[in-house]
Amino acid sequence: MLYYLDKEVIWFPPVEEAIEDGLLAFGGDLTPQWLLEAYSRGIFPWFNSDNSEILWWSPNPRFVLFPHELKIHRSLKQVMKKKIFTVSIDTAFKQVIEECAMPRKQEFGTWITARMQKAYIKLHTMGFAHSIEVWHDGSLAGGLYGVSLGNAFFGESMFTRIDNASKIALVTLNVVARRLGFAFIDCQVYTDNLKRFGARFIERDEFINLLYASLKNATHKGSWTSLIHDGYDYLECFNEARA
Repeated sequence: MLYYLDKEVIWFPPVEEAIEDGLLAFGGDLTPQWLLEAYSRGIFPWFNSDNSEILWWSPNPRFVLFPHELKIHRSLKQVMKKKIFTVSIDTAFKQVIEECAMPRKQEFGTWITARMQKAYIKLHTMGFAHSIEVWHDGSLAGGLYGVSLGNAFFGESMFTRIDNASKIALVTLNVVARRLGFAFIDCQVYTDNLKRFGARFIERDEFINLLYASLKNATHKGSWTSLIHDGYDYLECFNEARA
C-alpha cells in the first residue's frame, strides 16, 4: 500500500507496508524534523524533481557495509601507498553535495535537486550530516556525504573527478566509523562498487533491529574535523581499516 503524507503532521507508516520495490509513501516535507524521523525509522527520500512529490523508501533487502568487513583490493592499496591524495572531513560539505548532484555520464538529471541540497545543508549546520573530502593538488577530487544518527551512518551519495578519489573517501569513512564505534554504514541500494568493498544485503527486519539498537547511543553531532589531522597518512588509514 502506498501512503500519502500530510506535511502538517510528521508521521510514517510501518516500513513493512512498503510495496515490492521499497516505495512506502509520498508527500510530507524535507525539514530536518521530517528527515531525522525518516532515518530513525529506516526510511529515506529519493525523487527526481523539485516539482514532484517527495518519495519515501525502505527497500527490502537493505544494502549495508559493516566496518569490520571492509575489503581493500590490491590496486587501491597501491594508490594509498603513493599518498597522492589528502583528505578532510566537514570542511566543504556544500561543495561535496553540489558535486554529487552533477549528472553522471549518460544521465540527464539528478535526484539531488536544489531542494534536497538545501535540506541536507541544513542538517549539516545542525551537526547531523557530514562530508568526507578528498583533495588532489589543492582541488576537490572526490568525496561523499551522509547522515549520522546514534552509531549508524546513512550514506547518501559520492562522486569522483579523479580515479580512486571516491574510494579513498569510502575507506576514510570506514576508519571514522570504526573510531566512533558505528554498527554499520547504510548504503541503501546495491552498486557493484560497494559490493567490491564488502557491502552486502541483509533483510529489512534485521536492518531495522540494528538501527533501533544503534539509536540507543548518543549521536556524534557537530563537526568531525578533529577526527582527522592535516596530511592524513593513508598507510595509517589502511592499517586501521584492515585491523
